[in-house]
Amino acid sequence: MSSCWRECPQTVSCPTTPKDLPTPQVSERRDPHPSRMQMPQGNPLLLSYTLQELLGRDTVQVELIPEKKGLFLKHVEYEVSSQRFKSSVYRRYNDFVVLHDMLLQKFPYRMVPALPPKRVLGADREFIEARRRALRRFINLVARHPPFSEDVALRLFLSFSGPDVQNKLKESAQYVGDEFMNCKLAPRAKDFLPADIQTQLAVSRELIRNIYNSFHKLRDRAERIASRAIDNAADLLIFGKELSALGSDTTPLPSWASLNSSTWGSLKQALRGLSVEFALLADKAAQQGKQEENDVVEKLNLFLDLLQSYKELCERHEKGVLHKHQRALHKYSLTRRQMLSTTVQSREPDAAEQLESRIVEQENAIQTLELRSYFSLYCLHQEMQLVHVYLPLTSHILGAFVNSQIQGHKEMSKVWNDLKPKLSCLFAGPNSSLTPPRPLEDGVSPQ
Repeated sequence: MSSCWRECPQTVSCPTTPKDLPTPQVSERRDPHPSRMQMPQGNPLLLSYTLQELLGRDTVQVELIPEKKGLFLKHVEYEVSSQRFKSSVYRRYNDFVVLHDMLLQKFPYRMVPALPPKRVLGADREFIEARRRALRRFINLVARHPPFSEDVALRLFLSFSGPDVQNKLKESAQYVGDEFMNCKLAPRAKDFLPADIQTQLAVSRELIRNIYNSFHKLRDRAERIASRAIDNAADLLIFGKELSALGSDTTPLPSWASLNSSTWGSLKQALRGLSVEFALLADKAAQQGKQEENDVVEKLNLFLDLLQSYKELCERHEKGVLHKHQRALHKYSLTRRQMLSTTVQSREPDAAEQLESRIVEQENAIQTLELRSYFSLYCLHQEMQLVHVYLPLTSHILGAFVNSQIQGHKEMSKVWNDLKPKLSCLFAGPNSSLTPPRPLEDGVSPQ
């Protein structure tokens, strides 16, 4: 764990390691200043988390509660429950938005997961459920992220039960500054970066891009597999109901079919009893589909959300601090040329002093931006490590998928086997014994 996550003053919102979780042992360089906490020797850039340690930080549930209707508008509200804080609070979508904004403000160089879009017009059940799942993924990624997990904004969001949580969140960010301003190691981030940090960053971005594309395809296929299982459940249920309806038909037989009345009656009696088994088959298929939605598709979506947040962080690094740094250098260059020109052409000392003052200010701003640039790279390197900590989630996903398929086919196979003896009367011959079906003349087997 980096010292930026452990050494910030307690008056600000820099995270610390929770006492109830294992503490990763990563050494750090000593700070020569006697008034500061001493750091173990080593490179604080390197992390040593395991996936189980991250997942063990917290598990947050986000459940939909009944809509509250006003005079003209209605809104969706969620019950947010945290295992870590043993809390249960009510939150609206806009509360999540404020938390997201506070995290971006405090941690601009960290992976802040994106929120699902807000739908302006009326939302259907499918959209509301998809958004609920996305909000649950967002808050769990935040609650398990080392710097975010100890931030006061997250604690307020998960445990504050008073009125107007949004203002409370905004107040917590006032006069605090971002992570760069509160981290003791920020001015020295360059000292801990590898010499080939830019090369590593480029390779990392390419790797994450490839992993994201592959997992996106896996997610799409997993969605289709789960959807087919649910569609199969609906088809099996309707199939059984139609068999039952056929067996319950009370239309009298015509006179010319009276010789087969006993056969038709036996068939109807057998068909009426089959709906129970087909309903059970439908239930098993629906359970398998739902389980794969929760254990396979959702975990794939969680990992995709994490990868997307890393991609967006890289873009913020390039478009934000690097762009500002380049713009400041360009402005500084223009001011220097203007000062040289003024010094040569003008004899007024005030103009030269003003330009010199501006140059000093710009030099200070450039120095700060340069330090922020290195700190941004420092954080990018750590966030990349966190992405790799999540990679073993792949084995969890595959294990859940295989187990679901094995269990689902096993349970459905048992129901099919139990169903087969009930079909005996459908193939009963003259001696009431099972007559093996023979191929029809057109080559189509009755089976």
